Amino acid sequence: MRRKGLTVAATLLTGALTLTACGGGGDDGDDSGTGGSASSSEQSDADRAAEEADTSEAVISITPDDGADNVGINSDVQVQVEGGTLDEVVMTASESGAEIAGTIAADGASWVPDAQLDRSTAYQVTVLASDAQGREAHQSAAFTTVSPENSFIGYFTPEEDTTVGVGMPISLNFDKPITNKADVEAAVEIDVSSGQEVVGHWFGDSRLDFRPDDYWQPNTHVEVHLAFDGIEGDTGVTGVQNRTFSFDVGRSQVSMVDAESKQMTVIRDGEEIRTLPVSAGSPENPTYNGQMVISEKHKETRMNGATVGFTDDDGEGEYDIPDVPHAMRLSTSGTFVHGNYWAPDSTFGSANTSHGCIGLNDTQGAEDESTDAFWFYDNSLVGDVIIVTNSPDEQMQPDNGLNGWNLSWNDWVAGSALA
Repeated sequence: MRRKGLTVAATLLTGALTLTACGGGGDDGDDSGTGGSASSSEQSDADRAAEEADTSEAVISITPDDGADNVGINSDVQVQVEGGTLDEVVMTASESGAEIAGTIAADGASWVPDAQLDRSTAYQVTVLASDAQGREAHQSAAFTTVSPENSFIGYFTPEEDTTVGVGMPISLNFDKPITNKADVEAAVEIDVSSGQEVVGHWFGDSRLDFRPDDYWQPNTHVEVHLAFDGIEGDTGVTGVQNRTFSFDVGRSQVSMVDAESKQMTVIRDGEEIRTLPVSAGSPENPTYNGQMVISEKHKETRMNGATVGFTDDDGEGEYDIPDVPHAMRLSTSGTFVHGNYWAPDSTFGSANTSHGCIGLNDTQGAEDESTDAFWFYDNSLVGDVIIVTNSPDEQMQPDNGLNGWNLSWNDWVAGSALA
């Protein structure tokens, strides 16, 4: 944004003015009379007085300093003036010449960019200000913003402005390993309308999840503030995010899968609303036990056994189904609850035949509204909970997907850097 001011032409006294006189001194060369030349001291005093009379009282300051590097991209850049007002601030990307939009404050005393800057980019700022007499002051600075190698950001789940199930944690995945975990965790502020206490837990150096003691209360509004800008995550690696996002928790839905009886009971807001026959993992490839959170929903998706380690002697996937209907992810390692159109209808409720997934009766094409899989998909949210019991397999690991509910509250809190 530009604001033009008055331009005052200044006349500078650059030469010395010499005065000469005749007579009064006689032939003896005495120059002590009143008609002699002005002294150099008197001349310099006059020059200084003229320069001071022409100097603007407006004093400009630009942050960061000229020549700075590794500058933050959010709030590190600003221009201020004392003893005057800003008339024009021009900020450009040095390489492209693109002008960066900014705003001069209503009182004319400061300026900031309107949006986040780019990383690894050189910028130039040129400033014009004037004082009450219209005398101009000029200032400029050049600097370079922080590089991706020297900065970190966090990718977050759930997505902004979504409605999720009661089991959805807040999960942050960082693009750099974090060693200064306490400061990074402390820079996350979470406001919860239900008043539930929320605590963080670190899974390794690059993932930080947050959850309450028990599932979210239905109809809770959650707002998350990420204040990573300027926070040192590791030696020489600084955060560049100032971001707020929010989401809402919908109704409560928890589905209980009994792998032994091969039945899934869907419980909504404390009431059993439907029981569905399922086919869980076979004895050779049983389904994990434990609490699992739906992290993705796909009306149709391809499933190839080779991607999760199920291969034949030739290295080919034991299965490769291009159009698995109504698939909802439960783990990073490939556990889904999904529709199954290739098994006989009699399979569901009577035999466990999958490679670890939970199968529901379905038809090819994902359009048949009469199937159990269609109903369950249509009535599920990302963040809903599925609890598997009575399977011969081990319990789902808490970091395999969004499944931190498999840790007790004490163990969860112990994984906080602020515990």
